Amino acid sequence: MRLLHTMLRVGNLDRSLMFYTDVMGMHLLRRKDYPEGRFTLAFVGYQDEDQGAVIELTHNWDTESYNLGNGYGHIAIEVEDAYDTCATIKAGGGLVVRDAGPMKHGTTVIAFVEDPDGYKIELIQRNSRKG
Repeated sequence: MRLLHTMLRVGNLDRSLMFYTDVMGMHLLRRKDYPEGRFTLAFVGYQDEDQGAVIELTHNWDTESYNLGNGYGHIAIEVEDAYDTCATIKAGGGLVVRDAGPMKHGTTVIAFVEDPDGYKIELIQRNSRKG
């Protein structure tokens, strides 16, 4: 068994695709419209789906926004340098909601960004995790 994808419902697919591809540096792996169901699925990631987990962006054509609730946490992405990645994300128009730095009560360097729909993405700096 292996983890395939995480699905996020998005209100504006073009805006979300721009964020995940242009700002976060992912690749659009596939996209398909389902006119009878009035929705589109788009899959983005850093690797092909047969090599690693990806994100499925689900756009229901008649829904412009979602209430995220209080059960969702975040997606985590490993990065070489969290400080540089935050600078790149900010330069690309992305929202950094917690600048890079050591996590509270630890040494792991983390940061948090937020996508256009309000989903949180944690950046974890490679080689800063202990134990």
